[in-house]
Amino acid sequence: MDPPPSTVEVEAAPTQPPCWPWRGRGRRARPPPLEATPIAPLLKRQRRAGGRATGAATQVPPRCCCSEPSPGAGRNGPVGGPRRPRCRPPPSPPGRCQLRSPRRLPPLPLPRRGCSRLPPGSPAAGGRRGAAPVLAALLGLGAVLAYGERRRRGAQAAQATPVPRYPLYTREEVGRHRSPQDRIWVTHGTEVFDVTDFVELHPGGADKVLLAAGGALEPFWALYAVHSQPHVLELLREYKVGELSPEEAPPAPDATQDPFAGDPPRHPGLRVNSQKPFNAEPPAELLAERFLTPNELFFTRNHLPVPAVDPSSYRLRVEGPGGRVLLLSLAELRSRFPKHEVTATLQCAGNRRAEMSRVRPVKGLAWDIGAISTARWGGVRLRDILLDAGFGEEWEGEWHVCFEGLDADAAGAPYGASIPYGRAVSPAADVLLAYEMNGEELPRDHGFPLRVVVPGVVGARSVKWLQRVAVSPAESPSHWQRNDYKGFSPCVDWDTVDYTTAPAIQELPVQSAITHPRPGAAVPEGELTVKGYAWSGGGREVVRVDVSLDGGRTWRVARLTGERPVPGRAWAWALWELQAPVTAGTELEIICKAVDGSYNVQPDTVAPIWNLRGVLSNAWHRVHVTVSR
Repeated sequence: MDPPPSTVEVEAAPTQPPCWPWRGRGRRARPPPLEATPIAPLLKRQRRAGGRATGAATQVPPRCCCSEPSPGAGRNGPVGGPRRPRCRPPPSPPGRCQLRSPRRLPPLPLPRRGCSRLPPGSPAAGGRRGAAPVLAALLGLGAVLAYGERRRRGAQAAQATPVPRYPLYTREEVGRHRSPQDRIWVTHGTEVFDVTDFVELHPGGADKVLLAAGGALEPFWALYAVHSQPHVLELLREYKVGELSPEEAPPAPDATQDPFAGDPPRHPGLRVNSQKPFNAEPPAELLAERFLTPNELFFTRNHLPVPAVDPSSYRLRVEGPGGRVLLLSLAELRSRFPKHEVTATLQCAGNRRAEMSRVRPVKGLAWDIGAISTARWGGVRLRDILLDAGFGEEWEGEWHVCFEGLDADAAGAPYGASIPYGRAVSPAADVLLAYEMNGEELPRDHGFPLRVVVPGVVGARSVKWLQRVAVSPAESPSHWQRNDYKGFSPCVDWDTVDYTTAPAIQELPVQSAITHPRPGAAVPEGELTVKGYAWSGGGREVVRVDVSLDGGRTWRVARLTGERPVPGRAWAWALWELQAPVTAGTELEIICKAVDGSYNVQPDTVAPIWNLRGVLSNAWHRVHVTVSR
């Protein structure tokens, strides 16, 4: 019978490589086939001897006393006496490795140190001849055996049943972790996470995370589109502690019911930035076609699911001084207060955010130039409501009018915002509680049955689905007032941002954009028509729009169109256009910049106004086109 496989201890290659006979000049050549090495005669000799040891010269010095063979014993078995019991050899010292051979190998002598650097046939160190070729051959054989062993282990690993990386838990076990004392666990899909250390870091507040403690995240994450972004899931996986047991049934249907299932239908022409909540903008090429944006194409900015409101039971709650509360139905709003109309443009703080993302990544919806629209709003003045509730035209100190909507998150927290009291009661500010939009009942996506319209101010303060109005010495405690819609320096990142150091955005800066032609378009030679919009916050009229066709080297003044505003109350945008001859075969870089009545002008590039939320993006708008024949 064949003897058991032997263990061959191989001296690792020294830092300076040995002088192998087959080593090429300037680089190490691949060792030759095993049959071409000096070890081949030894293998043939072993086959003729039937695998027996060839003498004392083949013995390897033992590693420990208990592994030393009895007198006359060879490495592969006893030849002259019983073998003493052996213990497991100690770990190999640095520079050595042990390879378990898959076939019988002849015992070979190994020098205690690196091979001789003398030419083949010269006396080797220690008085032996030819040590270098033998060691070189053995190193080559070791590489072959190591490769074979690696393939064998890889095949075994592929056939083995994978061991779960994380422990398995039941939903009942996860449900026991609902407080910081017991650790706060949540699930997402089939994964289990311990988010205790993240609770206080949650941008939306610790209370929002605690709503899902011990249960599934999906019903709560569905309320905010940001949770579907890849970086959020990557962050969550840093807190992974286990997997749900495969036997676990999925959550009950009511636990994952889609909160957006009752949202209204939308126009298919809208460019959708997120479905849940729904956020979309009109096609850019349609923006400047009409002064008033059709209701179905008006840009939509929702933060939460659209509430379903019964107009017959609707009541607006107005909290007056001294605890007085005024409850008004839609019929009372129409009958008790005079109707007022105002044409006003609303713009999202994130309009043109996509351009900031091209400078550096920002967090937020990738709005193009269409998060802006204009409508004729009808309703009652907020001033009239506040005076009727008992407030005066002036209020000593700093006060704010706070609004709350009927759209709420899973914890019942509504969307909210506030504006300064002085603006709310000013007859020149035209702040409106609107129930009509372009002569029609408010659409559901735009605040039915009642919404706030604050002309000249960022759209985030024009709260939709209005349910409550209150006057407070502090601004609204809403997340969207205190911890969002604020601007910061380009040097501020998510590790250093402090929302308490910046004021909430109210009036927006001067803005303009090119709606025609579109970026990358091929325009015909001859006369080119360039169109766009321009607008400025705070009622400041746009007095000029400059347009360049050559990247800003030369400029032309565009013609403004649209309604002529009342001085100081220019709530609506100005549409503009420019005709200019263009020659076939040229490439145009079209730029526009607007100037308002205070001579505020747009900055020329995005980088100096970049901020981590991508708001207030109003640099020169640039469009590249080619002129074809």
